[in-house]
Amino acid sequence: MPIYEFGCKSCKRKTSVFVRSFSPPAQVVCSKCGNSDTVRIFSTFARVKTDQDVYESVLGDSQLVNRMMANDPSALVEWSRRMEGSSMEKDSEYGEVLEKLQSGEDWGKVAGEFQESHFGGGDDSGMED
Repeated sequence: MPIYEFGCKSCKRKTSVFVRSFSPPAQVVCSKCGNSDTVRIFSTFARVKTDQDVYESVLGDSQLVNRMMANDPSALVEWSRRMEGSSMEKDSEYGEVLEKLQSGEDWGKVAGEFQESHFGGGDDSGMED
């Protein structure tokens, strides 16, 4: 059974809909904002790779490994996308983090901003080691 993807014209997010037939649904509501003004978008298909295939691909790329060892943020993005098996955006937060790293922003800065915006403050109080 297919999974159809729809783009929300209001919030510009993607919604995936699993359908039990080969006909797309008549109307789709955005899973993020609830707007019903959506449009079907082209989506890729999944291909199955074993974990070993993915690891061999990543570790066999000496340039990527060297860039990762040098703490290159764009190498982390490439590694992440290869480990996912796709370059598709998974959700808005994931996409935002990857875009910042791809543009060369420091991982520590990006991680700190993410923690601040999603969890409030960088305070570890109350957390056990």
